[in-house]
Amino acid sequence: MARGSGSLQDLKERYGERYRWLLLLSVMVGTMASIMSSTVINVAIPDMSQHFSLGQGRAQWVASGFMVAMTVSMLTTPWLLGRFGYRMTYVASMLLLLAGGIAGGTAGNFSLVLVGRVAQGLAAGIVQPIPAVIILYGFQPHEQGRASGLFGMGVVLAPAVGPTIGGLLVDWFGWRSIFFMVVPFCLASLWLAFKYVPSTAPGGVAADRGGKTIDWRGLLLGSVGTLCLLNGLVELHHGPASRALALLGGAATCTALFVWWQARLGRTGRQPLMDLRLFDYRQFTMGSIVAFIYGTALFGSTYLLPVFMQLGLHLSASLAGTILLPAGIVLAITIPIVGRLADRQPTHVLVSIGLFLLALSFALMLLVHLKSGLWILVALSVLGRIGLGFILPSLNLGAMRPLDKTLISQGSSAIGFLRMLGGAAGVSLCGIVLEWRIAAHGASLSSKGSDAARIAAFGETFVMLALLCTIAMIAAWRLRATVPKS
Repeated sequence: MARGSGSLQDLKERYGERYRWLLLLSVMVGTMASIMSSTVINVAIPDMSQHFSLGQGRAQWVASGFMVAMTVSMLTTPWLLGRFGYRMTYVASMLLLLAGGIAGGTAGNFSLVLVGRVAQGLAAGIVQPIPAVIILYGFQPHEQGRASGLFGMGVVLAPAVGPTIGGLLVDWFGWRSIFFMVVPFCLASLWLAFKYVPSTAPGGVAADRGGKTIDWRGLLLGSVGTLCLLNGLVELHHGPASRALALLGGAATCTALFVWWQARLGRTGRQPLMDLRLFDYRQFTMGSIVAFIYGTALFGSTYLLPVFMQLGLHLSASLAGTILLPAGIVLAITIPIVGRLADRQPTHVLVSIGLFLLALSFALMLLVHLKSGLWILVALSVLGRIGLGFILPSLNLGAMRPLDKTLISQGSSAIGFLRMLGGAAGVSLCGIVLEWRIAAHGASLSSKGSDAARIAAFGETFVMLALLCTIAMIAAWRLRATVPKS
């Protein structure tokens, strides 16, 4: 192990047994900031759309542009950690997240808002695989579930409270105030990083500043493929079929070339962005499928639910955020409980229960109408968040525990990439299906005389998410550990 000021060994000797928890706390604050930046913006989309005179298609790029950047940058995390170490990678990401928030909050045009969102997405993508690496390297198997649960509880507190505070800020100060919510979290994370985050790379080894260059070809293929996929989904509804098919064909081609290139790098001993040896592990492969579908449903619903409450049910941004607050609190309570269960119970059972509850919460949205009591929205939100509480601390552990130690960083990056790729597609998919169903009902989001038709269209979009969760349950059951034959 590398020694010296700021090394993992030096910090362990300085802080003793409690150090691994201090390190987890440090990265938790930065992850809270990155997750908050990805979710809280949704309550500001209607006001921002009105300010810049945006259509629904352009407005959703505030969310999906962030997701594209976050998805692609996740692939760079293993290389960045190996080349620059935990501290430099983490600090640079927090500075980029901070700069993106300030740029978006002071933007005078929509293009600069998008630039700020992309910068925040790049930072969030780099940061989010790091906690799983720390948990699997720094904690014993019998305490990894507890660590994952406690970390998850802290991480969801910010987005749980975020929509409520964000809604109030939008009503009081306008949509620009949303971008500045991450500033105190970024500043706190920078202070903690210089105090507790080691300068060494995963495993306690010294960062290899003169190591191999990043796989730029793989990164380019991943970026182009993701952009083609999202634009192709949008064109399926708004544009000519030929353009949509061309973009989706480009996405398929980039995916095939990406897989071929990663396999070639692996055979020649060079460092790929995504080590395909990960998929030799059945549990990781099944976990990746679940992560992709789960990401589609989770981020799609995170975009859809506030828009439904504001444009479908005519609730204010602050009230929409307040309705989501009890669900966030329940999620924060559920995660550490399930985290402890994950140390003793099969993860495939916990993940399957979570997906079932999430699917049920989406399907029951069909019952919501203009005269429904607000308690129904609260109850369905709580049900869905209990489902998330079963999934969040269990999925990564179930998928990554079988991996060889040398593949942990790659595994965390890959499963995060697939979850975010599903999320990026989910935001676009919800927008497309929503507009399709609204048009099918002969209504529009802006017309005043078609409330019932709009609500029906939202309900049908939620049913689509319920079906996706049901499909993911099939793969989740395959997360169970293989029992060796005697």
